[in-house]
Amino acid sequence: MSARFLIVFTLAALAAGCASTPTDRVVLLPHADGTAGAVVVKQGEHQAVLDSPYASARSSSKGPTTSRETEESVKQQFGAALGAQAPAPKSFTVYFQLNSDEFTDESKAAVDNLLREMAQRPSPEITAIGHTDRLGSDQVNDALSLQRAERVKELLVKRGVAADRISVAGRGEREPLIATADEVAEPRNRRVEINVR
Repeated sequence: MSARFLIVFTLAALAAGCASTPTDRVVLLPHADGTAGAVVVKQGEHQAVLDSPYASARSSSKGPTTSRETEESVKQQFGAALGAQAPAPKSFTVYFQLNSDEFTDESKAAVDNLLREMAQRPSPEITAIGHTDRLGSDQVNDALSLQRAERVKELLVKRGVAADRISVAGRGEREPLIATADEVAEPRNRRVEINVR
């Protein structure tokens, strides 16, 4: 499981012409759902395992010493650093009608969510990858998958996202979400996968 953690390096002041050893500090931050992964903090022969939200370790002459922070203490100490972090990447999938670059009715909600996400990011980087089902020739599907990705780009540009922040590609029928035989219609394969950073 992945872990979110904050490492803070503090250099000790120079005293009497000698430098002290830097102090390393690690704080394990929770995921959005409140759970936490785990991280092992090693110092020489010693180690500490942090596996709960806001568990903390600091280097010392005897190896890492552990403690627990609170959400409030982390905000007070590291609020500026945490505020400077880019929002976590998000992924969206929109589906299309048969042989078309028109969104399905069900995908309109996903498009609305995507547009709301764009409004929260001042300089998003977006990748839109188009796909098709296995109906039609490779050449037709390659063109249609790219057309679908371009349709998403066009929508985002109309909503104010700079065109140079959006990259598009078409994969045709090569990367199906649902494996099917050739010439089988599968609505879940007619999609554009959108990644936003």
